[in-house]
Amino acid sequence: MDVVIGAPIYRKGTYVIDKFLANQRDIQREYPSCELVLATNEADLAGELDLQLDSYGLKGKVIRYETVKPDYARNKIWNIACGREALRRYMLLHTGAKYFLSVDTDMVYDPGVIKRLQHEMQNYDAVFSGYEMRDNGIGLAGAGCMMLNRATMEKVRFRCIEFKNGETITEDNALEMDLFRLRRRVKKGFFVSIAHYINMTEAKVVTPREVGRLYKMINHALIRYALIRISIIGHYNIPWKLKTVSNRFFQA
Repeated sequence: MDVVIGAPIYRKGTYVIDKFLANQRDIQREYPSCELVLATNEADLAGELDLQLDSYGLKGKVIRYETVKPDYARNKIWNIACGREALRRYMLLHTGAKYFLSVDTDMVYDPGVIKRLQHEMQNYDAVFSGYEMRDNGIGLAGAGCMMLNRATMEKVRFRCIEFKNGETITEDNALEMDLFRLRRRVKKGFFVSIAHYINMTEAKVVTPREVGRLYKMINHALIRYALIRISIIGHYNIPWKLKTVSNRFFQA
């Protein structure tokens, strides 16, 4: 297998699991040298997912993980961060895959997503393809469609930060910061079509296009790094608030 496609999953996020798995089947037909790995911390869900993978004829497996977090932590982001970290470890310990494609189970993707992102990966270590957030505009550096090479996966880990005031630094924000620290070459854009489902029938769709100048500036690696670092110092998620404002008044 050249590519591990990985997604954390919990029962509340399975409302379009049939669409997701059918889409993954199309992706595997387009690129047979990949496997789908789902990570869950719910024992009963794991068994159900194993059966569903079989029913769709998918190559892959379901892995279990535990959510480890501070006593005061309440945000569900810990489940997601720990799930992505479990997937990272699985890829490195149990496969020889060259690439990791991070996806979300409430999205469906262009079946050619792997070849497209591999093309964009030339001379880069990480590629983010942007998509519509369910309730907060556009995400240009989210883990819902992100490809990393193996060498980068060996140097980073997925983690999040929650402050006692309830503010959080998400796992994709923390990853952006770490990629900058490690001087990894990162590319961001709208490279593939992605449908992000709000509910069982409605989806927000993004298609390939150029990134607008303002949005490109806001998402520059140095600016993002500075904003995330300031957020950690001030216990306030500035990038998230800035994205909310920019999406309200400008188009990417």
